[in-house]
Amino acid sequence: MNSANDNIHKLTDHLFRYQAGKMVAVLTRIFGLQNIELAEDVVQDAFAKAIKDWTYKIPENPGGWLMKVAKNKAIDVVRRQRYQKEFASEMTPLLRSEYTVQPVIDKLFMESEIQDSQLRMIFACCHPALSDTEQITLTLKTCSGFSVDEIARALLSQNEAVKKRLQRAKQFISEEKLQFDIPVGDELKKRLDNVLSVLYLLFNEGYNSGSKEELIRKELCEEAIRLSLLITKNKFTNLPKSFSLVALMTLLASRFDARLDEHGEIVLLQDQDRSKWNQELINIGLHYLNQSAEGNELSEYHIEAAIIAQHSMAESFAETNWPKILTMYDMLVQINPSPVVLLNRAIVMSKIDGAAKAITAISSISGIDKLSDKHYLFAATLGELHSQLLNQYEALRHFEKAITLTNSPIEKKLLRKKQEAIRHD
Repeated sequence: MNSANDNIHKLTDHLFRYQAGKMVAVLTRIFGLQNIELAEDVVQDAFAKAIKDWTYKIPENPGGWLMKVAKNKAIDVVRRQRYQKEFASEMTPLLRSEYTVQPVIDKLFMESEIQDSQLRMIFACCHPALSDTEQITLTLKTCSGFSVDEIARALLSQNEAVKKRLQRAKQFISEEKLQFDIPVGDELKKRLDNVLSVLYLLFNEGYNSGSKEELIRKELCEEAIRLSLLITKNKFTNLPKSFSLVALMTLLASRFDARLDEHGEIVLLQDQDRSKWNQELINIGLHYLNQSAEGNELSEYHIEAAIIAQHSMAESFAETNWPKILTMYDMLVQINPSPVVLLNRAIVMSKIDGAAKAITAISSISGIDKLSDKHYLFAATLGELHSQLLNQYEALRHFEKAITLTNSPIEKKLLRKKQEAIRHD
């Protein structure tokens, strides 16, 4: 019996991750954003019923079973509270008539409407008046079914801090009486930019995790890709910029299996076994990159995806088209002359013009002294370039600084290996 219960709990945990966001979204569309906690309670009740009822028999379609239970509970809530509670403004008149309650809620639980509700939820969670961390936290909790514990681990935060962010975000939603809809016109463009930015931040947190234990948090990357794909399926948001972000994420995700060796140590791009790159994800990325070429808009995501595509299409590191990639970085600098973009451009320069010119380019980055004292990537890059020039003292000094600036044991180990290689030359 314990084994059976364990299996049920594993199944419901899995389904919660992949179904809870859908269920909360459609229920919030019925109840209104001001009643988001009511939607979450209904979802929790549905899963509690599953844990109890599935002890006797697990249904053939567990996801469909949960949706049906949530729908029935929603109908019960509306019938009990339709005169005491204000639901979603556009729904309230329909929900107060016994003749329309069932057909309206039935329609909202159709797959196409569920997708639309999920998109509305993404836009609500990524409201620009919330901070980046609040937006990411609310997105993970509400759209993705992450628990407070999981969010805290993913964002290297404390449980109490996560709870406070969620409380602040929900309080803002309630006080501002936000509508559960997709913006239109100029507002759509601004809000979509913000949504895409939040999803890219979420992906990056997974791809280069700040966690001491893990360099890659695949579940965060997969969730960012899933939500981005939802955006490409809606006629109002399937824009070139949306396609380019999906292209960028999937092309980067294709390298997951090659980025770490069997001991969990970092494998640099030039040393990766490209046969381990996921060709299916590369093909998906190239497909979306082609789709993103429609129209006149050129975003950072377009250029970054095109750069990664060049790496993905090269048969080997030696065959990489560095001049073409440098041209793309020149374009990217025009849009975003950030220190990180300029650093990456200098790294590409080193492949064409040598390490000395790259060091000169890095030295010209505004505020480089402060950056190299705070961010390990700048110090590590300078260490690598000085190593190529056989400037052993400078290389060791920069690598040592980089070691003090990263919390990742995996990154520290890589940097120490580089130091050892210099000392043994």
